[in-house]
Amino acid sequence: MTAIADIPAQAPVRSLGSETTAFLLMTAMLLLLPLTGIYPYFVMQALCFALFACAFNLLIGFGGLLSFGHAMFLGTAGYVTAHVVKEWHFVPELGIVTGAAAAGVLALVTGLVAIRRQGIYFAMITLALSQLLYFVFLQTPFTHGEDGIQGVPAGRMFGLLDLENPITLYYVVVVIFIGGFVLIHRAVNSPFGEVLKSIRENEPRATSLGYITDHYKLLAFVLSGTLAGLAGAMKVFVAQNASLTDVHWTMSGEVVLMTLVGGLGTMFGPVVGAFVIVAMQQYLAGFGQWVTVIQGLIFVVGVLSFRRGVVGEFAALLRLNL
Repeated sequence: MTAIADIPAQAPVRSLGSETTAFLLMTAMLLLLPLTGIYPYFVMQALCFALFACAFNLLIGFGGLLSFGHAMFLGTAGYVTAHVVKEWHFVPELGIVTGAAAAGVLALVTGLVAIRRQGIYFAMITLALSQLLYFVFLQTPFTHGEDGIQGVPAGRMFGLLDLENPITLYYVVVVIFIGGFVLIHRAVNSPFGEVLKSIRENEPRATSLGYITDHYKLLAFVLSGTLAGLAGAMKVFVAQNASLTDVHWTMSGEVVLMTLVGGLGTMFGPVVGAFVIVAMQQYLAGFGQWVTVIQGLIFVVGVLSFRRGVVGEFAALLRLNL
């Protein structure tokens, strides 16, 4: 099987023209999608996971850091948001900010521990911390154990936007997703992003040039964790609950799957990968437990046939940067 490190990374020279066109096309499609009659819940759920996958891709696709515990940020933000909104009656916007901030603080604490190691050791530390947190949430009373926090009220955002309305909630989710996507794109194409990519390519060389690589890796880890938390907080209002599923290690595996299927190190690959995986879960639900087997087979075929992922192969074929 192809190792993640063997998958070709994005071309070193980036042209923003094709990315801008693709971004405008994606935004137009998302804004017009309610007019097509497609089930809004499916798209909202896919957008939450798309932001989660984009945040994960920032870390591994551009920083070369493979985290096997990214679900802890998604799940923590979900629990915190659900709790403060339902029990403390926070308004939705404050609940989302609180959830994302909690994920950011968690990313800072776990990042200080994890970035001291590289490669498989970094991945194992993040997995261990994620599992530790899973058992904490399983036993902590405020999460309600295996039942999770159910019936989270949607409320009104800024006192104006009624999130009980599916169309209003859809456009709020689109705006948050676009905001997170633009932030990641700006970070990748900034001097910080260039240093991050140089660390991915050759960390000793980046160190010899005078960069304190641990600082850049920690900043990337915190930014990635916070944006993953933003996705988790947003997902609470879509599903109206927070559960152990979002903090389990299998969720960390799913985000790896989304990123690899879409295209590691591409801007739009994680978005496409998230839609593919969520669509499979949605439309293959009738197969019951066999969904996992089918997903595994598709993943194997996908990795063998599309080493750069769907978007990566498409971009290479048309000589575009996506």
